[in-house]
Formats: sequence, C-alpha cells, structure tokens
Amino acid sequence: MREQLRRSGMAESVVDDAVLVLSELLSNSCRHGRPLGRGVEVGDGDVRAAWRVDKHGALTVEVTDGGGPTRPVPATPSVTARGGRGLNIISALAQDWGVRDSASGEVTVWVILTAGHRRDDFATRVTGPGFDFLNTYEAYDAYEDVD
Repeated sequence: MREQLRRSGMAESVVDDAVLVLSELLSNSCRHGRPLGRGVEVGDGDVRAAWRVDKHGALTVEVTDGGGPTRPVPATPSVTARGGRGLNIISALAQDWGVRDSASGEVTVWVILTAGHRRDDFATRVTGPGFDFLNTYEAYDAYEDVD
C-alpha cells in the first residue's frame, strides 16, 4: 500500500495515516469480525482490504469481513486498557468513516483520508493522560537529595 500510494503522488502524511488506518482496520477485523466466505464459496477465512484515490485526491481505505456480534463503534478505554483506541485514532485522522452492510452479511468499514485533515486535537485524543513522568522523577530525585 505504502509504495502504491507514494507512486501515485499521495502526500507522505496521508500515506503514513493510511498505513496506520489499514493496520487498525485489519486488526479490528481479525479480532472482532468473522471471516468472509463462511458457508459460501467466496473465500475460506478471508478478509478483504482495498484502497482507491478519487479524482479530488481523497483516499478511501476499506476492510471487509463477514461481520461480527457488534457494530464497530469508538470505545472509551481506561487509561490502563491494552486496546480500544483504534477507532478513536481513525476518527482523529479521517475526514470521514463509516460502516456499510451488504445483503450477503459482509461488513465493510471505510475511511476517507485527505491531506491536512487531521483533527486539531489529534495529539490529545491518542496520547495518555497529562501525567508528567519527568517532573515526578525530578521531584523524587529532589526528595532523595534532602536526606
């Protein structure tokens, strides 16, 4: 994907975002979705990924699977949670995203990326809490020096 998008002249920031988005979508599909083709001759345990650039330069990234027990929605994970941030990251990077269902039971999550579209609060939406470990260490170090 990275090389194809670079060759097409896509901005490097959009290429980086697209690679991250594809990784998140594929991870979610493998974790929460069913494979394509279960009981159908379409495939045997497959997940489908696709991307395209429209005439205006917007990139659409899609991942399709056999659906899952729940709809893809952004979570509100705890600070210590090991997961649950993927769709929040996608929301911060994307111009738009959504879910499309097919009559055959396939579910496609799609994301539209454009240059310069990251949300202003991107950094605060995907980083941890405002806890400054350096200041804590310096305070501890100063406490140790008092003895």
